[in-house]
Amino acid sequence: MTVKPDVRPARAHFSSGPCAKRPGYDLSKLPTDSLGRSHRAKIGKTRLKDAIDRTRAILGVPDDYRIGIVPASDTGAYEMAMWSLLGARPVTAIAWESFGEGWVTDAVKQLKLNPTVIKADYGVLPDLSAIDQASDILFTWNGTTSGVRVPGADWISDGREGLTLCDATSAAFAQDLPFAKLDVVTFSWQKVLGGEGAHGILILSPRAVARLESHTPAWPLPKIFRLTKGGKLIEGIFEGETINTPSMLAVEDYLDALRWAESIGGRPALFARADANAAALNAWVDRTPWASNLAVDPATRSNTSVCIRIDGPAELPKAMASLLEKEGVAFDINGYRDAPPSLRIWCGATVDTADIEALIPWLDWAYATAKEA
Repeated sequence: MTVKPDVRPARAHFSSGPCAKRPGYDLSKLPTDSLGRSHRAKIGKTRLKDAIDRTRAILGVPDDYRIGIVPASDTGAYEMAMWSLLGARPVTAIAWESFGEGWVTDAVKQLKLNPTVIKADYGVLPDLSAIDQASDILFTWNGTTSGVRVPGADWISDGREGLTLCDATSAAFAQDLPFAKLDVVTFSWQKVLGGEGAHGILILSPRAVARLESHTPAWPLPKIFRLTKGGKLIEGIFEGETINTPSMLAVEDYLDALRWAESIGGRPALFARADANAAALNAWVDRTPWASNLAVDPATRSNTSVCIRIDGPAELPKAMASLLEKEGVAFDINGYRDAPPSLRIWCGATVDTADIEALIPWLDWAYATAKEA
């Protein structure tokens, strides 16, 4: 029988969403004066606008880009953009993992746009150099279920005619987002900052706003997707006047995470924490003969959702994840259901590197124990 390691992670939360709360998180310390109040009251709108303003400052979003808090997490934000913006130009939909595949399905089967679809297998990126820059481009920045991210945005033309719609839910606050190349950026609170689910962030460039105000979609828009009225942007959405009722408790929780991010040094510190976590885990992968990063090219390795192939039977990663969960040392690290058999370990900024380092001997233990079973 393999001997269990002596040291355990202080926090065993390595889920890729919802993700670990920030270090030192204390639910009882959240302000509660906005709870039980109307989100239309001054206190509600002020807190919502504060969340927007802090998001802008930490992410470095340009002043002429709009930021809105919208329903239904990243999925709601991205589909709101698709339903509201697409149809004016040809569409190119790019997918190399499950969530990108979802946007392809929306474009093909729901909106019936007959897009150009460009795909790659798990672990690699498709050829981005041949993308039609006259089309609207749908893509994920970081593939949450494959651990493969785009290494940059040089493939996006500064003179593009189409819009770029970027799902950045597992990249925002951990990876640099070059907003000049991105016309729509979406993410949700429960990823890198460890917030609560159900709310999305929608960021729009001036080019995206111009499209909204000049294009009428050929399909009906439900109320929660409507961003214009009378051909003009509903500016209130981007000032804290949400389309529907938000959870003010989730808003206070997000504000707590934003204040923590500011306190540790903002965007550079968040990036550095994620990089350190991923580096510690990848160093173990590189020296372990039976483990390999699902991302084939090191330049495309995610620093948040690190996906690890395990040599052996297909059921081995799931068995390892189950053993680690029973021991209380790692929760929710089995690979995504549609991905190749693998482990998926979250390395975003709210995870402490010391916990990644404490987890590593347990990965060795779980492998040996599962092999013995």
